[in-house]
Amino acid sequence: MADTVPIRTSSKCGDDGFCSLDLTRTKSSTLPPYCNAMEVFGLLQLLQTETDENDVTTLKNIQATYRIQKTNWQGDPCVPIQFIWTGLNCSNMFPSIPPRITSIDFSNFGLNGTITSDIQYLNQLQKLDLSNNNLTGKVPEFLAKMKLLTFINLSGNNLSGSIPQSLLNMEKNGLITLLYNGNNLCLDPSCESETGPGNNKKKLLVPILASAASVGIIIAVLLLVNILLLRKKKPSKASRSSMVANKRSYTYEEVAVITNNFERPLGEGGFGVVYHGNVNDNEQVAVKVLSESSAQGYKQFKAEVDLLLRVHHINLVTLVGYCDEGQHLVLIYEYMSNGNLKQHLSGENSRPPLSWENRLRIAAETAQGLEYLHIGCKPPMIHRDIKSMNILLDNNFQAKLGDFGLSRSFPVGSETHVSTNVAGSPGYLDPEYYRTNWLTEKSDVFSFGVVLLEIITSQPVIDQTREKSHIGEWVGFKLTNGDIKNIVDPSMNGDYDSSSLWKALELAMSCVSPSSSGRPNMSQVANELQECLLTENSRKGGRHDVDSKSSLEQSTSFGPEHIPDAR
Repeated sequence: MADTVPIRTSSKCGDDGFCSLDLTRTKSSTLPPYCNAMEVFGLLQLLQTETDENDVTTLKNIQATYRIQKTNWQGDPCVPIQFIWTGLNCSNMFPSIPPRITSIDFSNFGLNGTITSDIQYLNQLQKLDLSNNNLTGKVPEFLAKMKLLTFINLSGNNLSGSIPQSLLNMEKNGLITLLYNGNNLCLDPSCESETGPGNNKKKLLVPILASAASVGIIIAVLLLVNILLLRKKKPSKASRSSMVANKRSYTYEEVAVITNNFERPLGEGGFGVVYHGNVNDNEQVAVKVLSESSAQGYKQFKAEVDLLLRVHHINLVTLVGYCDEGQHLVLIYEYMSNGNLKQHLSGENSRPPLSWENRLRIAAETAQGLEYLHIGCKPPMIHRDIKSMNILLDNNFQAKLGDFGLSRSFPVGSETHVSTNVAGSPGYLDPEYYRTNWLTEKSDVFSFGVVLLEIITSQPVIDQTREKSHIGEWVGFKLTNGDIKNIVDPSMNGDYDSSSLWKALELAMSCVSPSSSGRPNMSQVANELQECLLTENSRKGGRHDVDSKSSLEQSTSFGPEHIPDAR
């Protein structure tokens, strides 16, 4: 086979954009010219700036360290958005701002060696997934110093030693989700190996240290007795305030003081009345008082207290305290000044409509909280009452999932479900769970899908006046008939990226699939919503209503043939 010989030939292009190409046979050829292949190249105008130089350099170093070979790891890691490198998510993709790497998912990449220190230089990193590789060595301390990092998955490796205390403290305080099962790790910093070059010297010091320790203990006991005697005579103001600040259990009398005798009601739900209150005169709280007529009883009250005392995550509401005194059952939460998501979607009290970006962010944050319940808790938890009313918003509109009275722990191991009496809210209840009494984490996924449809449409979950009463069936009906515009909340005035909206809509429809096997898990949902948010943030301006062409679709337009399947 002869080599291809590139020859420049004359071409003529008209004003209409069409070009004619003349092919001429060579002097030595006995046959006429023919064309068996042609490549046409066009200049792709990239309006985005290149990825941050420091991030690119760092990523190249990581690639070299682990010898990562991926087909699409060529060119710029983040630009254009449709060619982002496998395993990466990027943000801030505006024309004038260099994109930054915010998420790394190197799970099942076949990585060997230790966790490279180059990772710490990705200072915008929020999520790091190194699970299911062959990584060895210790968990590095620098991970705790990465200010924006909120999720670390190190599961399924060969890591050893102790986990840095700073990381464990962050996990305990709900500042980070840390997954590390399937390693040879321990939670005590003192469990390092006692073998090593300096071990003999340590053995020689044992008798000396033991003697010194004995003397030290005697002195410490004497000092402690003195301190206790002094405290009995004159209590310290600082110690009293510290005791109050760290207190979790309150008397009903103290609850009355916190709420100023239940002066300011905030609302009423299935549990009872919620009141505004103050703890230590400077911390606002929401106080839920169980009414005697409430359908929720002591069992649900106890379930919520038990869960929130051991679960901590930035997207789960914080339990400040509780009261369990006779018939008085009270839950004291952090105060969420912007109410709940349902109030904003329904326009209650003339609230301004939420932007598409804010809706996506609220959905993504809620998904992260739910993902933590499903895979970050041990044992895993199923919420069982996901609905827009239970998604609370703080003063920065950060979403936090609340109301855990119906939550159940999920079996660990080969079991895939628990059999339990049906509980939940009408319209949000998983039909498969209702039919079989089999509760799985996919029941939460169904409920979340209903919430996501609410976020997109601002429609009530159940409306008997519609063609289809349930929101999932109604959206599916509209999609089948090509009625796109009447699905999206008109209060957004078309101010959204159509690609991100369609992706979110298709995700919502997959979540509300009648069969749990057709639904994604919450990790997949959280990742998809992060991508939707990234796409919306990369929008370059101008109107992007549903019938317009997305910047990611180029010449593809929306029509009935492009309607996502209602799976």
